[in-house]
Formats: sequence, C-alpha cells, structure tokens
Amino acid sequence: MARTQVGERKSHGGSSARSEMMPATARSGITWAIGTAVISGFAIWVNRIGVAAWSNSGGSLAYTTAKNLIAAVVIAALVWKVRPVAISKPELRSHWKGLTAIAVFGGAIPFALFFEGLARATSTQAAFIHKTLLLWVAALAIPLLGEKVRTTHIVAIAALLGGQVALAGGVSGITMGVGEVLILGATLLWSVEVIVAKRVLADVPAGLVGLARMGGGAIVLVLIGLITGSTIPLNALGIEQVGWVLVTGAVLAGYVYTWMNALSLAPAIDVTAVLVGSVIITALLDAGPAGLIGAAPGFGLIAVGIAVLLVGWRREHVRV
Repeated sequence: MARTQVGERKSHGGSSARSEMMPATARSGITWAIGTAVISGFAIWVNRIGVAAWSNSGGSLAYTTAKNLIAAVVIAALVWKVRPVAISKPELRSHWKGLTAIAVFGGAIPFALFFEGLARATSTQAAFIHKTLLLWVAALAIPLLGEKVRTTHIVAIAALLGGQVALAGGVSGITMGVGEVLILGATLLWSVEVIVAKRVLADVPAGLVGLARMGGGAIVLVLIGLITGSTIPLNALGIEQVGWVLVTGAVLAGYVYTWMNALSLAPAIDVTAVLVGSVIITALLDAGPAGLIGAAPGFGLIAVGIAVLLVGWRREHVRV
C-alpha cells in the first residue's frame, strides 16, 4: 500500500475522518468492498460444501485450521509481492495489542465458532446472520470511531435487512438453533475486530494486518486443536479434503486481503453495508435459477439498499 494512503489516514486522524477523507481514497475503499462482497457471497456457499467434506476427517475445527493456514500462506505471498512500505519496529510494537486482538478475536475464535455453526445451519441462514454485522459495526463505529450515520444510511440499512429477511423466507424463516447461535457469536466478535482494525490500519498497511489476522489466528487455532484433540488428521486426508481446503483457503485469502484494504480506505459503516450485497450471490447459489423469481423481492430490496448507500456516499464525498 502506498505511503500516501497511510499518510492520509494519519493526517485525518484515522477512524474519525469521514467528512475529511479524500474522495479518491474513499472511492477506492468502496471498490475494494465490492470485491470483498463478491468473494464473500461465493465463500459462504463453497465453505458449506468444504466443511461437509471434512465431517469425517477431523471436523469443522480441523477444517478451519487447515483452511486458515492456507489463507495465511497466500496472504504472505501477496504481501511479499506487493511489497508494502516498511514500518518501524516501534510502530509495530505500539500496535502489538491491537494486532494480537485481531488475530485472536478476528482470525481464530470466531472462525472456530462460525464453521462449527455452518456445519449445523444452511448457508443462506449463515449469510443472513453474518450480514447483521452491519448493525453491530454501526452501533460500535458511531461512539468509538466517530463515524456518522446519515439518513441514507438508515434507509439503506432498513432495505438491506428487509431484503435479507425476505431471502430467509420472512421472519418465520429465521431460526436460531445451536448453529445459528454460534454464527451470531462469531459475527459479534468480528464486529469488535472491525473497530480494532480501523485503528490499527491508520498506521499499519492492510496486507500486514491481514497477515497478522490469518497467521496469528492460525497459530491460535492450532493450539486450540491440540488442547481439544481436534488436530488436522494428515494421514486420513484424501484428495477431496485437500482440494476443498486449497480452494477455500485461497478464497479466504482474497476475502481478507480485499476487506482489510477496504477498511483502511473508507468508513467502517460504508464498507460493511456494501458487504451485505454478498447475500444475493449466496442465495442465488443456494436456490439456483429456478429460485430466482421467488427470491426477487429480497434481491430487489438489497439492490435498493446498496444503491441508496452509494448515491448517498457519492453526494457527501464527491465534490464537483
């Protein structure tokens, strides 16, 4: 990531820079967030298959650990390729608590909760609960990051959540079994991680934060596996299990890399709202072309919500 971007974040006070952020920088953040949404929509659906393939090969924790290790390796390669500007050891030391929190409460514990929940719930339900992240991030970003909620935000959030409820089959279609509760717990932890990451990203390049998240998180997952006896059964893995881990690990790396770049450049509420659009992709993959007509109202509400958000953002940030 270019030094100018890091400098901009510092000069604008990092997380409280909504109204002062340079339009081009914020626009880049929204673009990164759109990429994250596309990856996320595919990721939840494909991980539902991947975790099922591991049901007899160590279970969800072993699967999550292996997948996250692959993601950490891919992100390390991306960081090496992009060559982010070096930051001093004092800067890294000053953020070690934040980076550790991101690893534990972003890259480890919530992943264990989420994929155990995903093994028990449908991918559409998982996508719905995960995208309530917008509500929790907004609730935290206003007092802790100084971000402001505009009228367009309120309209967009209402449309986005309404669309998710419609895709879930109405309020009666939203169930809260053990799997859904685990996914909700993971989502709450990820909302806290967003706030911590916004502060750390003011000084540390996005690629390094992503590497800390997945690399440190993978180490914690390995330790959890050793304690619980849910280690990766290397001698019992077949081509199917290895293949799914390689695919989902690469997808996760893309998600984390784009997400951290989005958070580093644009307000947390905006990029999290854009992320909600991923449920359209997940629902389409779940329902297939035959389910498109029945799901049209939900898709339409989500599309309206994202359009309202982007139009409102453009009016505030783009000065002609």
